[in-house]
Amino acid sequence: MVVTHGDSHEMCSAVGVVDRLSDAMKAKLRSHDLRAMQAGGGGDVARFVCGFMVCDPLLCSPIFRSLPPAFKVNLRTDPAGHWLENLLLHLVEEASSGRVGSEAVPAKMSEALFVDTLRRYLAGLPKQEVGWLAAARDPIIRKSLMLLHSRTAHPWTLAELAKQVGSSRSALVERFTRYLAESPIAYLMRWRLQLAARALGSTSRGVADIAEEVGYESEAAFNRAFKREFGSPPARCRREQRAAPHKLELT
Repeated sequence: MVVTHGDSHEMCSAVGVVDRLSDAMKAKLRSHDLRAMQAGGGGDVARFVCGFMVCDPLLCSPIFRSLPPAFKVNLRTDPAGHWLENLLLHLVEEASSGRVGSEAVPAKMSEALFVDTLRRYLAGLPKQEVGWLAAARDPIIRKSLMLLHSRTAHPWTLAELAKQVGSSRSALVERFTRYLAESPIAYLMRWRLQLAARALGSTSRGVADIAEEVGYESEAAFNRAFKREFGSPPARCRREQRAAPHKLELT
């Protein structure tokens, strides 16, 4: 079960069951103590493995906007799911082992677990589903996204992109609009600005340098586009991000 945006939630054996967490257990959860804990009132034993991951809100927004608030996948639908179960068990062992690297190893293993969970969720999406993950199943859109993300600053035109992916311009626009509700070039412009916003918050480089790196030849054009997207100019955005990290919102 994945709670995509970190929303508050409760797990219980039935609707209306009283919360019986002690103050000590609540303090343990608030402190992100990953060691195993036991609790309960004598009923059947249930075991839960819980964890969390933090992703860059700007760079991951295309994916997370296409996910529901929560979703579940079944690890036992194919033989490959057994390695995920074993991975979970190993994560629990590593988290409480105290061995050298007991924090770094679970972090990397959690990334692999999350990626595979997304793959399983994607495989179960209905054909009529839309959004970034559903778009990635389409071979033409997938190749387009790979090109746009790997060569973001390239002066792409619709004609060149369509030629690169083996599609007509009209068909490419139709597919993009169907899955992502915008054209390929509009998607590219939004992605460039997201990269720029991240660079503003994580580096001290000048606005002109960042604008050029993401594909803008004119700093003035970059400033106008940035303000349309985020509601404030780059310099103010930088100050706001440093004052309150991860609070930047897309308009």
